Amino acid sequence: MTDVLLGIETSCDETSAAVLVRQNGRPKLASLVILSQDVHRVFGGVVPELASRAHVAALDPVVRRALLEAQVELPDVDAVAVTAGPGLAGSLLVGVCYAKALALAGGKKLIGVHHLEGHVFAPSLEDPELEPPFVALVVSGGHTVLLDVPQWGRYLLLGETRDDAAGEAFDKVASLLGLPFPGGPAIEKLAREGADRFDFPRPLLEEGFDFSFSGLKTAVLYTLRELEDPEAHRADIARSFQQAVIDVLVSKTLKALEHTGYSTVVLGGGVACNRTLREAMQSALERRGGGKLAVATPRLNTDNAAMIARAGWFRLERGELSDRYLDADPTLPWPGLERAAVEGRQGRVAAAATWSRR
Repeated sequence: MTDVLLGIETSCDETSAAVLVRQNGRPKLASLVILSQDVHRVFGGVVPELASRAHVAALDPVVRRALLEAQVELPDVDAVAVTAGPGLAGSLLVGVCYAKALALAGGKKLIGVHHLEGHVFAPSLEDPELEPPFVALVVSGGHTVLLDVPQWGRYLLLGETRDDAAGEAFDKVASLLGLPFPGGPAIEKLAREGADRFDFPRPLLEEGFDFSFSGLKTAVLYTLRELEDPEAHRADIARSFQQAVIDVLVSKTLKALEHTGYSTVVLGGGVACNRTLREAMQSALERRGGGKLAVATPRLNTDNAAMIARAGWFRLERGELSDRYLDADPTLPWPGLERAAVEGRQGRVAAAATWSRR
């Protein structure tokens, strides 16, 4: 049995450690430390080599701080959960090597965790009563995935992005508007000053469950080129772009509720920090006659070790373990993920099949 679990997250540019402890039979978050790498703002995006080096320097102090805040000693830790993928290869490798060394030297259990499964579990840290079935929308800088979750550990893929993820589109449009990285918070802040007056496309709005945001990004680019004074319209463009993304995300999530017959939506990933998106999703649920929106606080939606620890706890409770050969895998398949039987891109029903990131 696991009573104290240490979680480690280094998939991109956040160095994070967290401690979960067993309380009344349930995992409780005892500490969470997140160290962000501001150096990437200079380059307008994450530089993999710099991210890896920063993880090497920061990970041990971050882990020690997490243990201190949880008031536990390293010998008290029963197991270590670490993000094994997907993510940046070098960044993942730092966390995996550290976790393996810690587990093997201390005789602790080890479990590798899929990063996106962590995002699905994140809301349960604050809402321990959250249980499937539900529809999950994971929206981040690298991923946009819509899932049917009939039970923990089983995930049916309804749709995914065909090109840019929603968060990536936010970053690229922010760059076009001369806004800082990361783009999501900057666009949302600027959008509050603007009006939704540009008729940007809603890609694939009526076509199944897949997403596509590359064309929307290009529409913003062409609009900026056509304006005589783009600077004067930045706020309106930010507002119109953000609304287009939100319309697509909310519409497809509601369609997924109709498809599954569920009444609960789990919203996770960095883009879930967008207050406008959360409010739009909640309003849409209320208009359809009610439903529950489960979304974690922003600290648990950005990349963090608490969600990795929670997913790892679940896997360990099922008797799963990783061995000394655990490796970082930037394209790690999501365990328990199948392609749902839904209308495909050519109007055909796709057969259920095991799925992994491409």
